[in-house]
Amino acid sequence: MTWLSEPVAIAETGKAGFTEFHEHIRPAAKPLVMRGLVADWSCVAAGQRGDRAMVAYLNECGTTRPVTALAAAPSEQGRLFYNPQLTGFNFIKGQGQLAKFLGDLMDENAKDMPHAMSVQSEVLRIVSPRFAQANRLDLLPDVEGRIWLGNRVRTATHYDLSENVACNVAGRRRFILFPPEQISNLYLGPLELTPAGTPTSLVDPINPDLEIYPRFAEAWKYAQTATLEPGDAIYIPYGWWHAVDSLDTLNILVNYWWNNPHEVMAPPYDALLHMIAAFRHLNPEQREVWRNIAEYFAFGEHDPGAHLPDGSKGMLGPFSPNLISKMMAYIRASMQR
Repeated sequence: MTWLSEPVAIAETGKAGFTEFHEHIRPAAKPLVMRGLVADWSCVAAGQRGDRAMVAYLNECGTTRPVTALAAAPSEQGRLFYNPQLTGFNFIKGQGQLAKFLGDLMDENAKDMPHAMSVQSEVLRIVSPRFAQANRLDLLPDVEGRIWLGNRVRTATHYDLSENVACNVAGRRRFILFPPEQISNLYLGPLELTPAGTPTSLVDPINPDLEIYPRFAEAWKYAQTATLEPGDAIYIPYGWWHAVDSLDTLNILVNYWWNNPHEVMAPPYDALLHMIAAFRHLNPEQREVWRNIAEYFAFGEHDPGAHLPDGSKGMLGPFSPNLISKMMAYIRASMQR
């Protein structure tokens, strides 16, 4: 184990209202813990009565279809991650009824060395409408909630291509966050194979090996951390890296992902993979040409179509769902030539 100093605490506030959240917290684009944001949820009250009361609450709400569960051997110490060869994962997947999963989880937690068990990212409205109806987030009334539950599971450092409000329902969860620009110091795993769906850091932030991953010490200078109690929530801005450790025998979280205007845009991560295929293996001079072109058309603050008449701006016109639809059709046609 390599010793590093404790990271700074994530900034905190109390129970934020709708206007404060959308007009002040989100525009600041900084992580923020909102203590007690969902303390009045009925599921939080159930969790405070103990694991069995929480399980009973979930079973009373019921589910409409099977859920997908993950399990890892006790030797993995709760970390859902790659296998040692980075050719697969150290966990298995299966499907079944939530009630059966919860029963197995309670039995497993009675053991000295339990398996890590987790149900992740199930859409509440679909899997348990009664739970979703009884526990609503006023800050984001139009965003789908997703439920995550399990025992002492550790999720590796990754980012989401969305903004995120994560509401802690039962148990405690520790978050460690890194700003987006620390990507070069996080040592990412294979892009084609990811436990979380987006690139994942190979470094264990709780036990980093700085001989193998020396640049992580630089990332750690910018790390922020917080432990959420039941009823607390955290706002994670778009693209911030985060590792999440569930600290108790039964941990439940409901999170809300959204990104505007991603819903009608070409998927940025797919575009990144296309860019790697198109540019990564060019010679240095050619890469520099395309770096300048990409900066001019895609990343610059100026308007690259300002000199064109409105009727001929095409892809360089002002954003609209119709514009994106036309662009995607053009891209699909160009790839078939």
